[in-house]
Amino acid sequence: MNDYEQYDAVALAELVKKGETTPNELINAAIDRAESINPTINAIVTPIYDVARENVDHLPQGPLQGIPFLIKDLNHVAGVPTSMGSRLFQDYVPEHDGHVVTRFKNAGLNIMGKTNTPEVGLAATTESVALGVCRNPWNIDHTPGGSSGGAAASVAAGIVPVAHATDGGGSIRIPASCCGLVGLKPSRGRTPLGPDVGEGWGGMSTGHVVSRTVRDSAALLDVIAGPMPGDPYQGPSDASSFLSRANDHLGPLRVAVDCRAFTGQPTHPECLGAVQRVASMLTQMGHAVDEQALPLDHEEWGFAVSSVILANVAHTILTRCESLGAEPSLDYVEQNTLRSVEIGRQLSATQYVKGIQRMHRLSREMAAFMDDWDVILSPTLVCPPVKTGWLDPNDDPDIYGSRFGAYWGFTNLYNATGQPAISLPLHRTAEGLPIGVQLAARYGDEATLLQLATQLEAGMPWPLTAKVE
Repeated sequence: MNDYEQYDAVALAELVKKGETTPNELINAAIDRAESINPTINAIVTPIYDVARENVDHLPQGPLQGIPFLIKDLNHVAGVPTSMGSRLFQDYVPEHDGHVVTRFKNAGLNIMGKTNTPEVGLAATTESVALGVCRNPWNIDHTPGGSSGGAAASVAAGIVPVAHATDGGGSIRIPASCCGLVGLKPSRGRTPLGPDVGEGWGGMSTGHVVSRTVRDSAALLDVIAGPMPGDPYQGPSDASSFLSRANDHLGPLRVAVDCRAFTGQPTHPECLGAVQRVASMLTQMGHAVDEQALPLDHEEWGFAVSSVILANVAHTILTRCESLGAEPSLDYVEQNTLRSVEIGRQLSATQYVKGIQRMHRLSREMAAFMDDWDVILSPTLVCPPVKTGWLDPNDDPDIYGSRFGAYWGFTNLYNATGQPAISLPLHRTAEGLPIGVQLAARYGDEATLLQLATQLEAGMPWPLTAKVE
């Protein structure tokens, strides 16, 4: 397939069903493209190309049979190393699949490798000591974002049409914004995290994909949505197909616009301009758009999410160190991770519970706010994609913290509240760098987000594949 990279997953699956291509042709096209491009962008860190070629004759006859696919290197694939982006986990090989990986396999997806991620998914860029710098296919001097940076880079470069991603503070939407992709963070409990994780980051983390088209995001949500027995959270029951509903007629929506970053840093003019363009388009489409400040106590919100994240990072690192008979140090983990562990291990149980309770209160306040609004519109990031090295997790903590706040500041709210949120690639800088715009809806209302995204995709179409140079 000479034009393989021009198709999305839904289109490729249809070609397979019609007999116009085969899973063998698809995986060979994907591997050829990976071997040509990946040395430049470092998106795939654990290739299993021979396994993928052997699997073509044994794939389940699911809705996406034969589509080449990649798993983020925070999740388990049986017999394949899970490095977590860390030297501490470099020898860890799980004996089982994660539940979401099982569902991907049952859909017929052909897993060909694992993608680059920062250490334990903690950073919003992807440039770890263990796995090396991942680069943005639209401009290799810039970051693809994080923590699903390898997933986003591989999709933007046309290696695969869609790839697995996870999001605990923006890690689907941030790289989607940086790489010009669709990135939907589902509602809390919509997709499973087991069997190894009950509630990722206190219920803030969830899994899905990054894709080039809205319909691919909907199709993959159909594949993985729904709880597994024993899951601590179960999203709203929705028996209908997200893919079939994505093109449903959408009546006028009430859209609240808030472009103030939660970190207090000024939002970059390009990101403000992106929101203004989208707000104008939404008005033309018949939606009611108005500026509205979110009911958010920034100090309380910051305490809650940081307590939960730091405690979880400390638990992950300390548990692994205990199994190895080691102490956390710069010999094993990066500066930012070590600092997080040091703070997290000092938190008391009551401080952790206080953080969880504050998150739950925030969720109720946002739910009440959404009685008056259908969708919230904002930038996805505070600024356009930064250059690699600018947000270095091994930098001085004060420098790193200041720069982090100037880059990230819109996504994590919806991890705390559990609401679905999507980043759409609706703007470009003068230099051609992608800029995402974020839309969030009520808890459990992915359907409205996908329908509105489909409208915007038709009204403001975006380029699908980067030319890596």
